[in-house]
Amino acid sequence: MAQLIPMLKALLIAVPAGALFAAAGSPLPWMIGPLVCCAAASMAGLGLDVPPAARSAGQWVIGTALGLYFTPAAVARIVDYAPWIVLGIVYALGLGLSFAWALRRFAGVTRETAFFAGAIGGASEMAVQGERAGGRIDQIAAAHSMRIMIVVITLPFVYKFLDVHGSDPYETGARVVDYAGLAALAAVTCAAALAIRALDWPNAWVIGPLVVGAVLTAAGQNWTMLPPALVNAGQVLIGVSLGTRFTPDFLRQAPRFIGVVAASTVLGIVVSALFGSAIGALAGIPASTMVLATSPGGIAEMTLTAKTLRLGVPVVTVFHVTRMVAMVLVTGLVYRAVGRWRGWAR
Repeated sequence: MAQLIPMLKALLIAVPAGALFAAAGSPLPWMIGPLVCCAAASMAGLGLDVPPAARSAGQWVIGTALGLYFTPAAVARIVDYAPWIVLGIVYALGLGLSFAWALRRFAGVTRETAFFAGAIGGASEMAVQGERAGGRIDQIAAAHSMRIMIVVITLPFVYKFLDVHGSDPYETGARVVDYAGLAALAAVTCAAALAIRALDWPNAWVIGPLVVGAVLTAAGQNWTMLPPALVNAGQVLIGVSLGTRFTPDFLRQAPRFIGVVAASTVLGIVVSALFGSAIGALAGIPASTMVLATSPGGIAEMTLTAKTLRLGVPVVTVFHVTRMVAMVLVTGLVYRAVGRWRGWAR
């Protein structure tokens, strides 16, 4: 029972925070409210925590909800965007190298830490690869957590300020909740997540449900939509899991490191917005969609933003999923190639 107390405390803060942010008209209130308030409470030393299963549950909700947008019409359109998706991956590699240069130049961290802290990829996967290369896992994880938090808080509020929403015609295949269909959908998507996790692939609880949901929807099997309350609960779990990463020692450990991460992230958001807008103009995709698709945020957070604002959910999802998979596969190779070129790795 004592092991549940940190999680119960986190939820007692997160749920009212989500309700408060929703009442205030905040974008993504059920994720941003818990994220901000749990981060503040955690850094204040209140001892909040959530088990990995809680984040997995939140990821399952988001992954399943996203898969329901992949109707046959949406899939047909996305195939045409393949060249731009590849260009987005190349851009992400360059942006990650720029982040790494800034951390190395201005924060004075080791090259191994800088490289994997700057890489645009899954936080846990980059931390593992960075530790194997000799980097500091705590700084790598902190950089990714802070970058995601800044992106998650910044972009939705900018979109709200500019009143950007609903410019893309994508809808879910199912429009009503069918509880028998929901039970069947939960069974097959959870089985897919467990299978992918057994293969030690990244983000299993997002990608497994997403792929299964997308395949079913593309095949015209529209079993159910997800209840809005369930989607809100998934947002709360994502927000809590992000917020509780910030410990009381976070701000005291390396203030210059944190400052460089914050400054480079803000600059990265601006540059990515310009890049995304340019891609959108060339590919005929709304700029508002492409800004989310090319932002240096995480899969669950950015695709959830697209879902909430009705901004090309399949497009944003495909850009982020393919980018994440590519980064996990090639980041280590790029690190070794750069090391051989620079003469500090063999």
